[in-house]
Amino acid sequence: MSSSDPESSDPQNIEDMMDINEDADDYAQHLSKPSVSVASSVYELLECPVCLNAMYPPIHQCSNGHTLCSGCKSRVFNKCPTCRHELGNIRCLALEKVAASLELPCKYQNFGCNGIYPYYCKLKHESLCVYRPYNCPYAGSDCTVVGDIPHLVSHLKDDHKVDMHNGSSFNHRYVRSNPDEVENATWMLTVFSCFGQYFCLHFEAFQMAMAPVYTAFLRFMGDESEAKNYSYSLEVGGNGRKIIWQGVPRSIRDSHKKVRDSYDGLVVHRNMALFFSGGGDSRELKLKVTGKIWKEQ
Repeated sequence: MSSSDPESSDPQNIEDMMDINEDADDYAQHLSKPSVSVASSVYELLECPVCLNAMYPPIHQCSNGHTLCSGCKSRVFNKCPTCRHELGNIRCLALEKVAASLELPCKYQNFGCNGIYPYYCKLKHESLCVYRPYNCPYAGSDCTVVGDIPHLVSHLKDDHKVDMHNGSSFNHRYVRSNPDEVENATWMLTVFSCFGQYFCLHFEAFQMAMAPVYTAFLRFMGDESEAKNYSYSLEVGGNGRKIIWQGVPRSIRDSHKKVRDSYDGLVVHRNMALFFSGGGDSRELKLKVTGKIWKEQ
């Protein structure tokens, strides 16, 4: 029988482990609100040595007491990453119970969140925390910058050289000599400041079936709950025809690709775009897009 099987472990080791588990259980019951230093020390013990993330039940341990998370157990082929002994199926119930006694600050404390949360509720809170930083909304590169809205506005202006405009209405002309080329054709991002908020206007080409299409949509630099307070319209046309889109800006919590692929915005097929540009025989794209943003009452 494998030495990692709890039933085959040395009786003295099992007795020692039981004593440790009982002590930890008593400690967890009486430690209702650990001090910051104690919580911090225990939190370090809850860090998986493989992925370095916080561990949640089931927390596994080897016969020597080394722990790791359930997600990494299969990644290390059932071998303890610390001592290389086989892991077996031993749960570290003591550490799980101690973790249940912890109350920790949100990891976005530096962004303004002052909440204190039970260990097992902390991860869920952080996934929805209103203070969690935003990803850079620039779509023309795989930018990894994150931050609050003022930081991202400065980043867009200084690093991406994005056009910044004040006002709630706009009138843009998009010109492209070869409208058949859509690869890497994220054409423009413009940031508008109005109503004390910031909005990102995207305009680009992407492939749909066998032909390019052109799309424009607005994203709100803030959370979805605030984005719902605003609406916008986009209009494009020519040769006596026009297409009008009206909708609610999407939060930049939703990725640029997610919004684009949902077609939640103004979408113009190539033939219609060329017709708007001067006629069906036109080979140069000249689209005039107008729009406005307003706050719902």
